[in-house]
Amino acid sequence: MRWASVVLAALLLAVQGDLWFGKGNLPYVVSLHKQLDAQRAANAAARERNARVAAEVSDLKEGLEMVEEKARAELGMVRPDEILVQVSGRRP
Repeated sequence: MRWASVVLAALLLAVQGDLWFGKGNLPYVVSLHKQLDAQRAANAAARERNARVAAEVSDLKEGLEMVEEKARAELGMVRPDEILVQVSGRRP
């Protein structure tokens, strides 16, 4: 009986040693889980950015309002019947 206990204890130590120090050990698995969490967060951010870009593309394809808004904001577009008034931030 004592001999079987020694053999079983040795086998248990061998299995535990492989778990802690062998290929696919516990610290390596923990680091992989951290990398996976970071990648999932990056994917979620990219998914949100892609949704915003897709919505903008859809707006540009469907309506001219978005094109006009971008032209006004980025290029300073003014319609022929409008007068552009710029207000300075300084007070006299």
